[in-house]
Amino acid sequence: MFWSRVWLFGGAFCVCLCWFCLFTGADGQITRPEEVTALRAIKQSLVDPNRNLSNWNRGDPCMSNWTGVLCFNSPLDDGYLHVRELQLLNMNLSGSLSPELGRLSYMIILDFMWNQISGNIPKEIGNITSLELLLLNGNQLTGSLPEEIGYLPNLDRIQIDQNHISGSLPKSFANLNKTKHFHMNNNSISGQIPPELSVLPNLVHFLLDNNNLSGYLPPDLANLPNLLILQLDNNHFDGTSIPASYSNMSHLLKLSLRNCGLLGPIPDLSRIPNLAYIDLSSNQLNGSIPPEKLSENMTTIDLSNNNLTGPIPTNFSSLPLLQILSLANNSLNGSVPSIIWRNRTSSRPERLVVDLQNNIITNINGSSNLPPNVTVRLQGNPICLDTNLVQFCGTQTQYISHIQSSENSNATCPVQACPYEYAPSSPVPCFCAAPLLVGYRLKSPGFTDFRPYKDQFEVYLTNGLVLEIFQLYIDSFIWEEGPRLKMYLKFFPVYIDNASYVFNKSEVLRIRSMFTGWKIPDSDIFGPYELLNFTLWGPYEDVIPFSSKSGISKGALAGIVVGAVAGAVMLSAVVSLIILRLLMRKQQAVSKRRQLSKITIKIDGVKDFTYGELALATNNFDASAQVGQGGYGKVYKGTLADGTVVAIKRAQEGSLQGEKEFLTEIELLSRLHHRNLVSLLGYCDEESEQMLVYEFMPNGTLRDHLSGKTKEPLGLAMRVRIALGSAKGILYLHTEADPPIFHRDIKASNILLDSRLNAKVADFGLSRLAPVPDIEGTTPGHVSTVVKGTPGYLDPEYFLTHKLTDKSDVYSLGVVFLELLTGMHPISHGKNIVREVNSAYQSGMIFSVVDDRMGAYPAECVERFVNLGLKCCQEETDARPSMAEVVRELETIWGMMPEFDTKTTESLSSDPGKVMSPSSSISSEMKNKHTPYVSGDISGSDLVSGVIPTITPR
Repeated sequence: MFWSRVWLFGGAFCVCLCWFCLFTGADGQITRPEEVTALRAIKQSLVDPNRNLSNWNRGDPCMSNWTGVLCFNSPLDDGYLHVRELQLLNMNLSGSLSPELGRLSYMIILDFMWNQISGNIPKEIGNITSLELLLLNGNQLTGSLPEEIGYLPNLDRIQIDQNHISGSLPKSFANLNKTKHFHMNNNSISGQIPPELSVLPNLVHFLLDNNNLSGYLPPDLANLPNLLILQLDNNHFDGTSIPASYSNMSHLLKLSLRNCGLLGPIPDLSRIPNLAYIDLSSNQLNGSIPPEKLSENMTTIDLSNNNLTGPIPTNFSSLPLLQILSLANNSLNGSVPSIIWRNRTSSRPERLVVDLQNNIITNINGSSNLPPNVTVRLQGNPICLDTNLVQFCGTQTQYISHIQSSENSNATCPVQACPYEYAPSSPVPCFCAAPLLVGYRLKSPGFTDFRPYKDQFEVYLTNGLVLEIFQLYIDSFIWEEGPRLKMYLKFFPVYIDNASYVFNKSEVLRIRSMFTGWKIPDSDIFGPYELLNFTLWGPYEDVIPFSSKSGISKGALAGIVVGAVAGAVMLSAVVSLIILRLLMRKQQAVSKRRQLSKITIKIDGVKDFTYGELALATNNFDASAQVGQGGYGKVYKGTLADGTVVAIKRAQEGSLQGEKEFLTEIELLSRLHHRNLVSLLGYCDEESEQMLVYEFMPNGTLRDHLSGKTKEPLGLAMRVRIALGSAKGILYLHTEADPPIFHRDIKASNILLDSRLNAKVADFGLSRLAPVPDIEGTTPGHVSTVVKGTPGYLDPEYFLTHKLTDKSDVYSLGVVFLELLTGMHPISHGKNIVREVNSAYQSGMIFSVVDDRMGAYPAECVERFVNLGLKCCQEETDARPSMAEVVRELETIWGMMPEFDTKTTESLSSDPGKVMSPSSSISSEMKNKHTPYVSGDISGSDLVSGVIPTITPR
């Protein structure tokens, strides 16, 4: 007893010694106490459902790397470490901003972007005189802008856009001599723009569109010496005019005053040498269009929906970069000068659209021959009484697609099977690498069509990030209201000696800091950008993107080492004695707990198999019995002692769950009973093994059938039937399971086919419980969670916001529908199936991408099936149908199928010995009837001849 007390006392002494060396022998490098108190108060005012800030209660902020808290690397003159950045981007935080923020008096970056924070902006932020970036956009903030912000001497950027800020612009903002960026759009800011702001020497971006501003446009803004973008769309400057002084804005690149209630003439803007974008549409401007020649940098001119009169001047000619000239819905008269498009060469990538609808134009001055990359729209003019001008007056599709395809010139890798959360990268040699996923948006680009600028953008962004151009892949881009251009980007590591499959931690943090610190230089043509999301998953999940760079000093490190060496021997002895005494007792307790937990999991219909039973069923898990493999482990075909054929999913060592989690999952799966879900028959949890036993599906996965691995391809009727079965299974998960479930990993390889080719949804390893009603009976619309799933099937909105909803499953199932129609992979050779099908659908060439192994099919059914798939894959969550609506539409399509097809399919499904072939789906007699069948081997050129019904572009 005496010696044991000595050992314990010695161990305690050593622990104290370590702490003493750390805090007294380490030059006192801890965070300033006032800032620690402030951080705790900031956390108290926030609601943190994902527990991202759970470590804010442990240790010292700078020494313990609190989430989102970045500190200076060394103490300042007062001997303390200080908070340099507060990076809390996109963490699903709500609550309010604490006035204690003002105590972080050394802070440079304050970032709360893309959360759900409400309340006022604290005036105490005005005390942070070191602040350079104030980033509060994408929240639910209310109240007015504090005057105190106008006295921040080092502020470079203020972003409060997409909130509910009201009140007027403080005149104190005229003191922000270092500020370059005012991003305050999409709020409710009202009143007059203070003329005092015209003295700001460094302001380059003035974005105040979509507010409630009124009064007049201050002529003094022309005095801003470095202004590049003036964007004031959708405000209420009713009855005022555009100041003539705006013609003197010598550096201006973009002038956007759409829908502002403006009167009077258009000023002469020809003296602005680099102006590239003019939007004065939807006002009440009158008079004629100034005849002076505009800048050759011009890409967009929109003067539509005004009261302009007189002829169309020739000054719109010889503008080599022009993409849009819209003068629609005015009272312009006379002739259209063909010189506007006559010199347009077909070799240029830019398309030109000239929209002159609904004017008083009577003829074309010059040749009416259009180059192939030019569209002229003259509907609603007297000239269209001439029936020979179909190319000018015929029905036109929308001239700028809001979903523009993205093809990476470097995506030359062949289709290959990469591990989960990896993707093929280039250049040659191609290899599987884990990309960084980035949501990115251009807030005010200087063009209307991105495609001609795509290569230039790749060079700009990779140069700014100090990366090679082949490391960037633009996964997709889409125009949003604003107009703004949202992108999803992937960044790949460089291939080095067949070993570099991931970025190292320092490179991940460097790339992220380039985005979050706005260290990428501005571009004239691409304008300001914003980071929407920086998703770390797969091998990057353990990277702490918000870690402080402040380390432990040499003195502290030496103190720790000395203390550790001094106490190591005694501590190890104490620990060894304790372990030896408790080992047997612990093993007995664990054994009892495991037995008790298994007693509680006895469920009807779910058997607790022994390891021996399953080993016997699979010939000791012989390789010949393996039928599949995934991120969880391997799947084996086995035959139980009673002759039942089963699929055994065996977890590999690295994916083992905790005892409680594994048993909870079994209990959850045991409640799922539906003809379109794979049934759980039992489990095994012993000898460090975790196995799930399912009913065996002899016809494999849907992906196998679409990839041509099976002998007979599927006809349309069978594909629709598989789609309907899959949708019914997911609908059951969403609405009838108890509790409801979001699957989160719907894909063709997780849809299995039984002996009768009935579709059954499988693999619930990533599933999440749907939200349940709160104490007031309100059910949240989403579950906030780390992004999981398979690239190509991921809901873009879920990827961007981490908000998982039932519509996330709808998106993934929509991708499966497009696979059923085309046979394509979701991502292949750098092409995305959603974009490819949408492009074909918009151009009326949908039959050119339909799987030619399908055989003949009714065109109307294919059209509706395509339309449903694309609706499910809409970017915006609210634009997608519910799963119940998906099921109803599939039932309608099934009802439209010829009776012979459906009966043949059902008879094949009732006979497990048959597999449907395309020849069996439609008889020769049916092919000769009037049902508009489309042959699977027709080409795109056949479709435009009129022989086969085409789909009207939408």
